[in-house]
Amino acid sequence: MTFTFWFEFASTYSYPAAMKLEHLAAERDIEVHWQPFLLGPIFQAQGWSDTPFKLFPAKGRYMWRDIERLCERDGIRFHQPSQFPRSGLLPARIVNWHAQEPWVPAFVRSVYRANFDHDQDIADPAVIANSLAEVNLDAEVLLKQSQRPEVKESLRKATERAQELGVFGAPFFMAGDEPFWGYDRMEQALDWYEARMDDEE
Repeated sequence: MTFTFWFEFASTYSYPAAMKLEHLAAERDIEVHWQPFLLGPIFQAQGWSDTPFKLFPAKGRYMWRDIERLCERDGIRFHQPSQFPRSGLLPARIVNWHAQEPWVPAFVRSVYRANFDHDQDIADPAVIANSLAEVNLDAEVLLKQSQRPEVKESLRKATERAQELGVFGAPFFMAGDEPFWGYDRMEQALDWYEARMDDEE
């Protein structure tokens, strides 16, 4: 049984989830599989040409205020980015290809901070290079690797897998086979998984 965190780097609600998940999971002795995917193809399959937060302005206005409240409540720095959504394709390729590496959570958090705290363009290789350097990685090597066909194909397949599982938004948590959607369901998902872990012992 696996606990999987499906996230999109452009996703606003994935930001606070990424900032808190590792700590909350460690408290429950749960190992998390960090799995990036792309929301664009999923939205397109639903007939949307853009994020619903832009297609439905009232929903977008509510979302920004909601994120501000949530981050203030949870002690997470937040600055509304001047561009939304920003493409998270580059960091998603890197994380997907190296999903089992121990540096992944710290790198993911650095990329999210770049976007939702420092208002930096996470599609810019220089920004991603800084995040890689923060976790003591060779940015030149990993950025070059991210352009390999097999790395690109791997992320495409991960997004297809998300669709097969019924993932329709982010953050999305799979506690074994049990789906949970949204930042407000993160602790519920962890509790569910922890209870099933205890039942298996």
